[in-house]
Amino acid sequence: MTINCLQAVGSSPPGGHYSSAVVAGGQVWVSGQLPIDAQGRKLGDAPFAVQAQQVLANLEAALRSAGTNPQRLVQVRVYLTDIAYSAEFDALYAQWLGVHRPARAVIPVPALHHGLLIEAEAMALTAEPQP
Repeated sequence: MTINCLQAVGSSPPGGHYSSAVVAGGQVWVSGQLPIDAQGRKLGDAPFAVQAQQVLANLEAALRSAGTNPQRLVQVRVYLTDIAYSAEFDALYAQWLGVHRPARAVIPVPALHHGLLIEAEAMALTAEPQP
C-alpha cells in the first residue's frame, strides 16, 4: 500500500515533523489544524468564530489537496479550550457541512499551541472512483 504524505495547498506549512495530511488505503488522515492562515499568521487575537472558520478552511484545504472534500469526512475531532464555545462551533460546523454529519468528538482541553482556542483533526475517504 502506498502512503502519500502531503502539504495542503493554500495553508501554512506544518510547524513540526508531520504532514498536513496523509493518504493511504483509500483514506485521508488530516493532522490537527489550528487557526493559522496561509501566510502563517496565528489568529490568537481573533474572536472564536474567526478562529473556527479558519480551522474549517484549513481542514477543507487539506482534504481538497488530497483530492477529496468535506462531504467525504468520516470522523472529526475538535479540541476547544473552553467547552462554552461548543454551541457556537456546532452552528459554524453545520453551516460548513450542510446535511452531511460525520462522526465527531468535541474535547475540552486546558490549552492549545500559541494560545489558540480551537484545533481539529479529521479522517475522510478519498474521492470515489469515476466509472
